[in-house]
Amino acid sequence: MSIALDGALVHPAVARARLEAETAWSCPPALVEATASIAVVRRLVADQLSAKAIDVDLNSEYPEEFLRALGRAGGFQGAAATEFGGNGLSLQHVVRVMEEVAKVCLSTGFLVWCQTACARYVQMSDNEALKRRLLARIVGGDILAGTGLSNTIKSCDTIEEFRLSARRVDGGYVVSGALPWVSNLGPTHYFATGCPVVGQPATEDGLVFVLVDCQSPNFRLVESARFVALDGTRTVACQFKETFVPDAMVLAHPGQSRAYFQRIKPGMILAQMGMGLGLIDACVEMMRQSNKTHAHVNQYLDDQVDDVDAVLQQTRAATYALCEALDHQSGAVPIVDILKVRLAGGEHSLLAANAAMLHVGAKGYQKRSAAQRRLREAYFIAIVTPATKHLRREIARLAAGNGHGIGV
Repeated sequence: MSIALDGALVHPAVARARLEAETAWSCPPALVEATASIAVVRRLVADQLSAKAIDVDLNSEYPEEFLRALGRAGGFQGAAATEFGGNGLSLQHVVRVMEEVAKVCLSTGFLVWCQTACARYVQMSDNEALKRRLLARIVGGDILAGTGLSNTIKSCDTIEEFRLSARRVDGGYVVSGALPWVSNLGPTHYFATGCPVVGQPATEDGLVFVLVDCQSPNFRLVESARFVALDGTRTVACQFKETFVPDAMVLAHPGQSRAYFQRIKPGMILAQMGMGLGLIDACVEMMRQSNKTHAHVNQYLDDQVDDVDAVLQQTRAATYALCEALDHQSGAVPIVDILKVRLAGGEHSLLAANAAMLHVGAKGYQKRSAAQRRLREAYFIAIVTPATKHLRREIARLAAGNGHGIGV
């Protein structure tokens, strides 16, 4: 695979070497590596995803080949430390890769989030043997993975009841129950989830977090609802019927679970901003293209391209700054700051998609139009856990001093 640099196609190693030479006087090595990595991702998106976005959206085509290619190209490596197959570029790299993918296809951007979220859950576990055994394969795209923590989060925040329960047995846990919607799954995939353990305190420290192998006995994937958008994300129901999960697959036992939850949750929420930033960026570009021929009438719309672009730049800067802070001083980052940025991501996505649709006009109302797709995708960003109403509730609870914010 080659990437574009100065109008020519060059090998990624050549691109990186050239970038190092040109920027060594001012850029730290990590920035050079990140720039080269994102250039590789951008080219891969153009070559292998752009033409597939409509099929993913309208025909529910799961972009498995692209996800595996992205893993081989290093697109998931920010989620893991270098000793486990990562690149050491951490959360900002995760967000930037997701952003590049979401500019073209939010469904695939969401799958990048699922994959990297699961990788980060493993990375942040104390289960060193599990990291050595599986983490490099997850960030390399050899294993595809999802995250089944929506119910865990909402239950910890008293929005709904836990749908799973576990009981301790020799060598592991037996899990029963069902999760209605878990994404990026298939017969050979893995996903993370968390639930209360019988006999343990009914608190966050009484949970067990596990990595589930979809090939486990007494576990089933069941086709569930069809969606108006993101239907190509392999979102299925998960049924546990006395499913045994060995200790080797445990991410955190009761007594460890609260501290573990505190480690994984801020980054899990903040990383979703990659979806919003990518979608808003795409909407800005649609508005600019429309203005090439219709600026004389688009000028009467409430939300203009420069205004939406300014919101994008501000939100991107805030997101990257929080990523940097989380990577280097996680305990010092107020969770309310992350919740507010994530809330803005959903709200700004809706604003940008609505503005793009109105700019494009009747052309955007066609079934294969990107404008109407972006509008449907924007609603997903606003309702995926943690949803807009969930975020506002937790921000209000924190402001009132009677909440600790999204399970952390």
